[in-house]
Amino acid sequence: MTVSSASGSPTAGSPVPIGVTVNGTDHEFAAPLTVRELLERLELPCQGVALAVDGAVFPKSRWDEPVGRGWEIDVLTAVQGG
Repeated sequence: MTVSSASGSPTAGSPVPIGVTVNGTDHEFAAPLTVRELLERLELPCQGVALAVDGAVFPKSRWDEPVGRGWEIDVLTAVQGG
């Protein structure tokens, strides 16, 4: 995927958008961001949740790492019930 200017030609030096899926919804970001920043931008809680990336647990100790292109992220919350 390339970023194009209004003339339709690729813009030199422009970052390539980062596409990810969060809880089944596709999102695209123009600039790199960390997992924590992603949660903040999407107004998702950073407390009391667990993350899975591509089906594997993603520990909170790694939330300051950059989000990878094409990641499928699930934000999971604990629910009480009986």
